[in-house]
Amino acid sequence: MGTKRLARNPRDRELLGFAAEHRFVLAEQAAELLSLTAASADARLRALARASLMTREQGLPRLPVHRITRHGLDAIGSDLSPPRLDLRCYEHDVGVTWLWLAARRGAFGTAQAVVGERRLRSRDAGRDPGEPPLAVRLGGLGPAGRERLHYPDLLIVSPDGRRLALELELTSKGRRRRERILAGYGADARIDGVIYLVRDVRIGRSIADSAGRLGISPWVWVRPVVLDTGLSEQAAEIGGGRAGAPSARARGAPSARASRAAAEDRRAQEPVTSGAGR
Repeated sequence: MGTKRLARNPRDRELLGFAAEHRFVLAEQAAELLSLTAASADARLRALARASLMTREQGLPRLPVHRITRHGLDAIGSDLSPPRLDLRCYEHDVGVTWLWLAARRGAFGTAQAVVGERRLRSRDAGRDPGEPPLAVRLGGLGPAGRERLHYPDLLIVSPDGRRLALELELTSKGRRRRERILAGYGADARIDGVIYLVRDVRIGRSIADSAGRLGISPWVWVRPVVLDTGLSEQAAEIGGGRAGAPSARARGAPSARASRAAAEDRRAQEPVTSGAGR
């Protein structure tokens, strides 16, 4: 199948658009996106690689990863830059992509848009002078003299415009950095809530404690997450819309604190599962 024909095929364009939003994708994730078997999705990805629209590289654990190329980005008219592969971030990147798929299906409330870090950074890079960034401001300047900013792993926008930030927190950032980020979220009136997904209860406890110290607990949720970054049992439960994921709610809503407490009572021990086949 020729390059032009692939680029015109609606399913291939959807797959290329999906790959553009992430640093890389797995065949299981492509299968979830297109409701295909993993084998069918892999065959489609191989065809895109033969057409130089994507690359196929060795990932972890012994699974190939697929990245969109400049040629692929041009084929769908994307203004994003080609993604770079960093296997040090493999587990986090795989998890975020599963969560993107889950959020797109409404696992964290009805979503009008699910925007990843790559897209957020790209939009900010092209913003007009004086236009506020989509990132959260942390105050002060960084080592290069640039404004300190933080980007969530995902930003979920509801149909009424409320914004929910999603953070997959697999490692501890340290109290100072963690609280600077939380304070940035707390000061940004555009963000209606933040969900931290953690697999280490100690990290979750430190986030909750920091949110309490900063007085922003009503807008910060901590949920356990189960990651299976190599096989395809994952996104079904979260992607199937299991009840319990907090959705963005307006700041100052009278029931915000009470609703959060009730939700925690019901779901404190219920882990979010991230992966394919939900």
